[in-house]
Amino acid sequence: MIWVSFIAVVYSFVLIFIAPVFIEPLFNTYKPLINPEISEPILAMARANQIPVKQVFEVDASRQSTRVSANVSGILGTTRIALNDNLLKQCTIPEIRAVMAHEMGHYVLNHGAKLLTYLGIFVLIGFGLTRILFDVAARRWGQKWGVRGIADPAGLPLLALIFSTLLFIATPLLNTVVRVTEREADAFGINTSREPDGMAKAALKLGAYRKLNPTPLEEFIFYDHPSGRARIRMAMDWRAANLPAGESGGTTENGLSFKNH
Repeated sequence: MIWVSFIAVVYSFVLIFIAPVFIEPLFNTYKPLINPEISEPILAMARANQIPVKQVFEVDASRQSTRVSANVSGILGTTRIALNDNLLKQCTIPEIRAVMAHEMGHYVLNHGAKLLTYLGIFVLIGFGLTRILFDVAARRWGQKWGVRGIADPAGLPLLALIFSTLLFIATPLLNTVVRVTEREADAFGINTSREPDGMAKAALKLGAYRKLNPTPLEEFIFYDHPSGRARIRMAMDWRAANLPAGESGGTTENGLSFKNH
């Protein structure tokens, strides 16, 4: 059980810290972003937050998808800032700044390490409960099913059923853990980029493949990111709180209203 949990954590470590820098370039082309109008503001935010990079990379993700994406990944001198070509094609400079500041938030706030720790705890508990429930089921129905013990290959379907059921039950909790880190990155991003309209418009674009206004129950169970409505509200609340003295409210060019309460 402990060894299986360790393997799961190592695999997740590779996906979070190693794959973006060393594996993903095997499938896509990464090249320096040469437009200084876009790269310089991103590098300025990176310097302000002590992110050790000297250039920004563009990746041709449009070969596989139309989704906008970016990341700040790497450890021990391998840190890299990358954004995909969909982001460049579909978003304005304020939107790009907001998205990149969000990704920097994940890096600066050590969300990769935190999520890896949470995952290790969840996996260990999950495998422990799976073992307990398997032993209970084997003692009660093992002879009837022809399952002699947990090492018996005949018990693999039962193991898979128990673990899958536990994973399904834990889905809201797992999504909530990730959603909390995403909201932290949103807060970091808007304070770093100071682009509330950019954040709100980027959230609207994400509505192409993510429901913008789910019910609270839907968001709790199914969403591993804050909903578009929640993100737009955060952006407009931030803008209202940071209005110059004497301004009480208004409307963005997309019709998003805000007020200084």
